[in-house]
Amino acid sequence: MSANPDPAGPLPGGGRADLRADCASCFALCCVVPAFAASADFAIDKRAWQACPNLRQDFRCGVHRDLRQKGFPGCTVYDCFGAGQKVSQVTFHGRDWRRAPETAKRMFDVFPVMRHLHELLYYLAEALTLEAARPIHGELRDLLAETERLTGEPPESLVELDVAAHRQNVNALLLRAGELARAGIRGRQDHRGADLIGADLRGADLRGAGLRGAYLIGADLRGADLRMADLIGADTRNADLRGADLTGALYLTQSQLDAANGDAATRLPPSLTRPPHWPDTTSEPGARAKPGTAAKPGAQGKRSRAAKPGRRAKR
Repeated sequence: MSANPDPAGPLPGGGRADLRADCASCFALCCVVPAFAASADFAIDKRAWQACPNLRQDFRCGVHRDLRQKGFPGCTVYDCFGAGQKVSQVTFHGRDWRRAPETAKRMFDVFPVMRHLHELLYYLAEALTLEAARPIHGELRDLLAETERLTGEPPESLVELDVAAHRQNVNALLLRAGELARAGIRGRQDHRGADLIGADLRGADLRGAGLRGAYLIGADLRGADLRMADLIGADTRNADLRGADLTGALYLTQSQLDAANGDAATRLPPSLTRPPHWPDTTSEPGARAKPGTAAKPGAQGKRSRAAKPGRRAKR
């Protein structure tokens, strides 16, 4: 496991250490369990439960330093929220699927379940940092504790867990927390689940906007104000975030940033880090839209069929 003496404790800038991937303590489950198809995200086809041909015997990636250059940007944005090391070191007590092949099937079944639970822990932990959501902090803590308990269940219980039902309960509370946090923002826009692929949103005022599940693939968000916007589940692949302000954005994940493009002028929450592929320079944001510019759902082209970052294809 991580060398952090308190793996469930906070990291500098916020966030929990146990909800960050620790690849050195994982048996490369993200390189084996998900299926993916040759696309802009992956250079090859791979079946579920099949080890990637780039995976070495020591569970390290043979092309890790050159993933983007070799056509695997999808690998660089995947986030297991720490589920990989939890399954490897806690659920299966450090027994890997190569030396103990009898564990493979059950381990591969458990991994996506654990990933869902850890993702929910990430969002619940963030919701508890929202001062405006204090009236429901008790409910949030209860659901956090219940989700934590579920992650400690044995493999046979985890594979039988109704994850969808638990996610629905958590999501309802996260939605309430987000509404409380954004309640004081006037004129906030609602683009929940909207098709904003390739949308021109340069300089748009999206403070407190509802962007849950929105398709922001390739959207031009240069110089946009996304403070307090609810971004849970938004698809940000190749979105242009240069000069955008994401401080205080709700439920933003590292994988969403990794999937997008930004620069030195992009402002981020303190708990997240600037992706290594972003330049250290500041780019000209270009012509700015008028403050309050509304996005036009459904007018930006055909929706991509590739899987969202962090989602695995069905077997």
